[in-house]
Amino acid sequence: MGSLESQMEMLSIDEEEKWIKHYSSSHKILLVGEGDFSFAACLGKTFGSAANMVATSLYSKETMMLKYSKAATNLSELEELGCTIMHGVDAHTMNKHPLLNRKSFDRIVYNFPATALKMSESNTHQIELDEGCQFCLDLTVSKAYISLLRKHQRLVKGFLGSAHDMLEVNGEIHVTHKTTEPYSKWEIEKLAEDAGLCLVEKVRFKKADYPGFINKRGSGPRADQTFSAGNCCTFKFARNIT
Repeated sequence: MGSLESQMEMLSIDEEEKWIKHYSSSHKILLVGEGDFSFAACLGKTFGSAANMVATSLYSKETMMLKYSKAATNLSELEELGCTIMHGVDAHTMNKHPLLNRKSFDRIVYNFPATALKMSESNTHQIELDEGCQFCLDLTVSKAYISLLRKHQRLVKGFLGSAHDMLEVNGEIHVTHKTTEPYSKWEIEKLAEDAGLCLVEKVRFKKADYPGFINKRGSGPRADQTFSAGNCCTFKFARNIT
């Protein structure tokens, strides 16, 4: 596979620009933390080419094949569309990755970021720890829940800090996230502010706008299952020029 620059040149300047929601076929797009790569495949098929896209996953290709039933199909389609596919990419350090550290993007996208959980985080009455212990969350939030919250926040803040250094002048970072409790406690906007970013827009997310996209749980025995994407928004951030 050639360099990212040579693949991006495959897009003919004579082609009609195509859009799907916030994303254009003319954008240089970096997708972070892809599940089964169905979001990347949706964009690529809409544009008719994925030569302007880099799609990444934290997991190895072998692990992806084991976790997700549609991963092989989506990866094959993306390869045919000219997408740059990268495995083993850490959202915290991607700006230092040897294949990415000199690249800049118009859109950097992370849909539903989360650290691995054994139980649904929406169950605020009980959180299961790795040791198998369980803590009740009656009137106060337990130490276990706070610990998980901090892990989620560190993940998102690390991603935002890394993505900040990879933006084009007028580029945007997009984070799609649930807005109801307990997810609202992540304070996405505050994390972005701490990373030197400002909120450009907050738009309701509708999965139906992205045909073929299936959001995955990503960890545990139900990794290949989807989850409700209701009450979600896409937060758009840009560099804080002040």
